[in-house]
Amino acid sequence: MTTDRVATDQGTDQGTASSTGQPVTGRNASEREARQVAEEARETEWTRPSFAKKLYLGDFDLSLIHPHPRPPAEASARGDEFLARLTAYCETLDGLLIEREDRIPDEYLRGLADLGAFGIKIPVEYGGLGLPMLYYGRALMMVASVHPSLSALVSAHQSIGVPEPVKMFGTDDQKQRFLPRCAAGAVTAFLLTEPDVGSDPARMASTATPTEDGSAYLLDGVKLWTTNGVIAELVVVMARVPEHDGGRGGISAFVVEADAPGVTVENRNSFMGLRGIENGVTRFHQVRVPAENRLGREGDGLRIALTTLNTGRLSIPATCTAAGKWCLKIAREWSAERVQWGRPIGKHAAVAEKISFIAATTYALESVFELSARLSDAGGKDIRIEAALAKLWASEMAWKLADELVQIRGGRGYETADSQAARGERAVPAEQVLRDLRINRIFEGSTEIMHLLIAREAVDAHLAAAGDLASADADLQAKAKAAVGASGFYAKWLPKLAVGKGTVPRSYAELGPLAKHLRYVERSSRKLARQTFYGMGRWQAKLEYRQGFLARIVDIGAELFAMAAACTRAEQLRSEDPSRGGPAYELAEAFCEQSRLRVDHLFEQLWNNSDDLDRRLASRVLDGAYDWLEDGIVDPSEGTGPWIAQWQPGESKATDASRRYR
Repeated sequence: MTTDRVATDQGTDQGTASSTGQPVTGRNASEREARQVAEEARETEWTRPSFAKKLYLGDFDLSLIHPHPRPPAEASARGDEFLARLTAYCETLDGLLIEREDRIPDEYLRGLADLGAFGIKIPVEYGGLGLPMLYYGRALMMVASVHPSLSALVSAHQSIGVPEPVKMFGTDDQKQRFLPRCAAGAVTAFLLTEPDVGSDPARMASTATPTEDGSAYLLDGVKLWTTNGVIAELVVVMARVPEHDGGRGGISAFVVEADAPGVTVENRNSFMGLRGIENGVTRFHQVRVPAENRLGREGDGLRIALTTLNTGRLSIPATCTAAGKWCLKIAREWSAERVQWGRPIGKHAAVAEKISFIAATTYALESVFELSARLSDAGGKDIRIEAALAKLWASEMAWKLADELVQIRGGRGYETADSQAARGERAVPAEQVLRDLRINRIFEGSTEIMHLLIAREAVDAHLAAAGDLASADADLQAKAKAAVGASGFYAKWLPKLAVGKGTVPRSYAELGPLAKHLRYVERSSRKLARQTFYGMGRWQAKLEYRQGFLARIVDIGAELFAMAAACTRAEQLRSEDPSRGGPAYELAEAFCEQSRLRVDHLFEQLWNNSDDLDRRLASRVLDGAYDWLEDGIVDPSEGTGPWIAQWQPGESKATDASRRYR
């Protein structure tokens, strides 16, 4: 079933709602239809090797990541020169001012534009700096250390905004029209989410209706959480094109001028963190979008979005690494300065354990980012799983780092930087960093969605081998036939999981004391593949509903990927800079020991857990069986509005909240 068939079969869409004048939440879509839309948007071909994909299949191929690819000398020289200029500029900026005023000063944005920070990845021929992903990420680390709203703005513009999809999917004309503007400082945004549509694009209600002459589309809809949308000059909008003569329709991507008639920013949203982020609600009413502004074909919108996100997700581990570095610096300095019971607190075992975790994990965060970015820059490898793992793992671990820093700082960790300064102490925004990092577990795919996305790719070979065995709709005859085919695949594959280099004591000896950890990764990779097979055999078509099992499978792979990145980067640093090589080996050793404990625990939880009980209890909670447990409180949110805002098609009645910095 194609995307436009789904659109046809799903009943009421926004076009119908517009004609009736009824409020809109989201289109009606069954679970099966929603999965169908998502599945059709997946990139299903694996034409290039993937380290992470092979890792989940029990094939630990170290040659795919070691030694780490290195950028060309010329690109490194240009990247280092840009980072030097960017660092000098960032040292003049005041992050606490952004936090205090909930806004990035216009002069800060103009300064970044003058440096070329809005065109870091845009090719030189279109006015950009044309730097590799590695230097783009390092630049994000630097601006994030001033204030994370700066990195959110720069990354939303370049990772998922107009530049990346136009660079990847745009025509020559589109590249000539849009990329120079973006490189010069025209802020852009990516508009997908709607009030009732998050990770379920099948419910998308925004429409782009072709004009009679086919020269344009009329765009209608409301988009929520439009990062950069408040100050954007250009936006990429996802909207559903109705099936029509001469076009297949479906969810499509359009580049839209933000000041076009009918575009209104109705609200600038506020959040627990990332104060200063220009995130809003944008309404489109009969906005005329030239047909030449459509990216790709009709119906290609979700594929474009997901492909863009493959590398765009690497902005998250970059900013998480910046937070880890800052947490480490503050933890080190404070724990040496603060004395309790006659000793610096860092000398007490309880705090020392936290410092060790922060240091080792920060090293691993940078290792995961650097490896993923270098693989992306080198090309030749499919990194869709690596990028997703990097985003998932980094966002979870960075949050833990910040939480540990707040604990180390004690009451001062909970106190705002301005309050500390008012008392005459150093203004350390530990509580701010904790608030700011929380969104990364939701940004660009929540942890729960990332688990499902990665699990789908990780078990792809099993699903292909199982065929109708993994289909809930197949009859017994089809399943019996599929069983014969699956047995042939597993007869060849399973014996390979019995032994490997991880059982040979001298394997990976070139990595010295870290070799034992790579042997552990190799053994665990094969064990992970076997456990996935057992799960497939036990639950077959129902495996997709065992989300706890799949999440642990994914998390084990993420830890193994991080261990491999940490070990191989230590060897790289030893060969490039012996003065750092020794300390890097120590950090990698500590990280691997900590990670192994987490992996062992996850393996144990695969089959020894409370998943079934949790599902039953949750169902009872939703049925209201325990409403009495909520007695004795007041809920201040009662009566303040609906859970999900409905929107009425038509002209906006709100004052336009958009603004421009240039």
